[in-house]
Amino acid sequence: MDTRNLLAQRSRAQRPAAHNPALFLFAALCCSAGVAVTYWFFVRTTTGQLADESAFQEAELIAAGNHLPVISFLDNLPLISVFIAGIVVVFVSILRQRLSPAVIALGTFAAANISSQLLKRLVLDRPDRGVLTLDFNSLPSGHTTLAASAAAAVFLLAAPRWRPLAAFWGGCYAILAGAATFLNSWHRPADVVASLLVVSAWTLIGGLVMMRTNPEWNLWPASGRGQGTARAVTLLCAIPGTLAALASLGLYFYARWDAAPIATAAPLYFWAGLALIAGVGLLISALACWLFSQQAGDPARR
Repeated sequence: MDTRNLLAQRSRAQRPAAHNPALFLFAALCCSAGVAVTYWFFVRTTTGQLADESAFQEAELIAAGNHLPVISFLDNLPLISVFIAGIVVVFVSILRQRLSPAVIALGTFAAANISSQLLKRLVLDRPDRGVLTLDFNSLPSGHTTLAASAAAAVFLLAAPRWRPLAAFWGGCYAILAGAATFLNSWHRPADVVASLLVVSAWTLIGGLVMMRTNPEWNLWPASGRGQGTARAVTLLCAIPGTLAALASLGLYFYARWDAAPIATAAPLYFWAGLALIAGVGLLISALACWLFSQQAGDPARR
């Protein structure tokens, strides 16, 4: 056979979905390590406890008298999250006439929420480091886990061309939920960040299983539609996410240098905590968008 015909056939060969599973496992391991580092610094060290508690107290001062809209949102958040995930799961199951995608998405949702509760209630503790704070552990945040895992279920069930948008809007929803728990003084910033990382780890594992067991619909369209959107959304999340994370770090350092009392100082810890939540959430969305887009099956390449 002509060599050119062989090369043409190879170029048309389909690259399978999740062709490099090590990337998913490595990213999940990094997210798990992120949970451990967040817990160690913000809960196990005096410096971290002071920063987190200062942000918590400043949130109470800023949000005083403005809690009603936030409380209403938080009260409805579990129902909203479960409703969104449930509708999408049922719709996709009927549309694709397959049960396994729904089982994987719901399994990821359940694993994230169960592990979050086990970590908070049985595994992790909050030692006394001389910082006046609540004496029980609240990391990770259950409300944030619920919202983020609902968004993750929708993300996993989306086709590759729609996953970038699901990553962006799902990340925004999770950030909003986490920021709401912080503003309402239900959780410290580190609690929210740990929840986002827990959900991310399980989403990566669930995504690997989803792509390997359902490869036929985890393919890019033959025309390549949506791949440009994936690159654009990745940058749209990665650039402001990086800037927010750097701003959070700078604000934390500046707040430590400015030793004015919380009651009279600018709310630097508050803004640092809010920036940390937004930065981590956006960077996770960028990671999900890039990795799942890069690992989707591609009919145009091997």
